[in-house]
Amino acid sequence: MKNGNLMLLFGVLMVLFSFEGQAKDLKIGVMPKLIGIEYFNACEKGAREAAKELGVEMIFDGPDTNDVSRQTAIVETWIARKFDVIAIAPNDPDAIAPALKKARQRGVKVITWDSDSAEETRDYFINQADNSAIARTLMDVLVEGIGPEGKYLNLTGSLTAANQNRWMEEMEKYRQEKYPNLKNLSETPKASGEDQALATQVTIDSLKSYPDLQGIVAITSVALPGAAEALRKTQSADKIFLTGLSTPNSMRPYIKDGTVKKMVLWNPVDLGYLTVYTAKLLAEGKISGETIEAGRLGNKKIRGSEILLGDPLIFDAGNIDQFNF
Repeated sequence: MKNGNLMLLFGVLMVLFSFEGQAKDLKIGVMPKLIGIEYFNACEKGAREAAKELGVEMIFDGPDTNDVSRQTAIVETWIARKFDVIAIAPNDPDAIAPALKKARQRGVKVITWDSDSAEETRDYFINQADNSAIARTLMDVLVEGIGPEGKYLNLTGSLTAANQNRWMEEMEKYRQEKYPNLKNLSETPKASGEDQALATQVTIDSLKSYPDLQGIVAITSVALPGAAEALRKTQSADKIFLTGLSTPNSMRPYIKDGTVKKMVLWNPVDLGYLTVYTAKLLAEGKISGETIEAGRLGNKKIRGSEILLGDPLIFDAGNIDQFNF
């Protein structure tokens, strides 16, 4: 009996150590559209916070430009290294699709975040905010600045970015419904390639090409400060109402000096945090029902194959110093 009890105890301990090892060995790859910009630096901060809390190995890596071929190469590497979960913000959902399908065929769980891909290429999409809510907020802020009959254009990053294209589709739908006399001067958005200097130049060129332009909506975290710098250089801030999506740290000087009155975003630190929490739950087969429990964020809604972070936020001179990302 004594030997039997010892063997039983040994077996229980081996099982416990096995589960502990599995938790520690869980390997999650988180890939932004590109590294080295304020927005994705903030996402990385949240991802690392969650990884530390959960005790998982998390690799945060991506291209240094919005290069889908480099994203594909990194996905292939992570497949070969037998990552448990790949969480990616795709630069081009169509171009990355074969690599994501391959990952799933090899047993890797796939999450998209910040920007989505086709449903058949991933398990869940971590949506930073409801697309229509982002669009409505941006258009309402724009109309505050230029009125319901003003003239504007959109400044995007990449013409293939699914999230940016979806926001602009929702913006146009909302414009037709609520502000039918508001005029978009360019049906094709101006693209800045996720390059702040290029965004500055594209904005300067647009000011010359559209002399009756009154407003600009810059919908990437580098396009908005790039456009703001263009208004500074051309001394056009009193003529052009600029809004869009970016981080408080990138936009603080432009908000403070009045170049930009209001901007919109969500909390990218929380987005990175939620992505890693979801990745661990997915790897462990623990996602079911209508919500997930995500650490300090509490319960987050599951909507089909989307998990929603929350509502968009509006930043202005009165609250921007409350945020550090």
